[in-house]
Amino acid sequence: MTGATEQGRASYHRILLKVSGEALMGEAGYGIDPAVVARLAEEIARVAARGIQVAIVVGGGNIWRGLAASAQGMDRATADYMGMLATVINALALQDALERQGVPTRVQTAIEMHQVAEPYIRRRAIRHMEKGRIVILAGGTGNPYFTTDTAAALRAVELNCEVLLMGKYRVDGVYDDDPRRNPRARKFRLITYQEALERNLRVMDQSALALCRENNLPVIVFDLLPPGNIEKAALGHEVGTLVSSDLTSYA
Repeated sequence: MTGATEQGRASYHRILLKVSGEALMGEAGYGIDPAVVARLAEEIARVAARGIQVAIVVGGGNIWRGLAASAQGMDRATADYMGMLATVINALALQDALERQGVPTRVQTAIEMHQVAEPYIRRRAIRHMEKGRIVILAGGTGNPYFTTDTAAALRAVELNCEVLLMGKYRVDGVYDDDPRRNPRARKFRLITYQEALERNLRVMDQSALALCRENNLPVIVFDLLPPGNIEKAALGHEVGTLVSSDLTSYA
């Protein structure tokens, strides 16, 4: 973080935004809602216009969920590779929407497909961001059995991002219980990595959270869809739940 937030001043220099695949389908229940993608792109463009370097990892749950397919008998590795391909579809849709906003972008994939995207190369991704391009990272880690949450944590650490913004679908933070089933569930304003792991609070999958803890990478869990939330999180304004080693970060 570059310092205390002031009016018009960015708190972070380089961020990684995880975009939930489910958020891209809007109210359709499946696939991609172009209006939702366009609105997200507009907000991300505003963040980039402030001089913040942006990398994005996209999920694929609006098209395919490998774990669910595996539970129904499909080979897990095959199902996961199909999910990786779904993230590429989402990445290309987001790239198109961002470029309609006049923002230069590059899509990089963990599985090489030269006709549609660059292969993921860490130093090239950093150089793109330094030149003001948004880098959209698709294909997860390129390996089955790893979620896009883990991909987001891994890429954020690799690319020297200062924060991981976990944009969720209709989840506005971390709770001590499922708020949809328990109206008394308490939302955390701040929570440590260790407590989230010990209480199995499903901030993200445990491998991803452990990676963030080991590298002291702060995570902000917030609802992706309300207008202004992405920009607020990127500017260091209080939104959602902050997961870190320091419980005074918002003090």
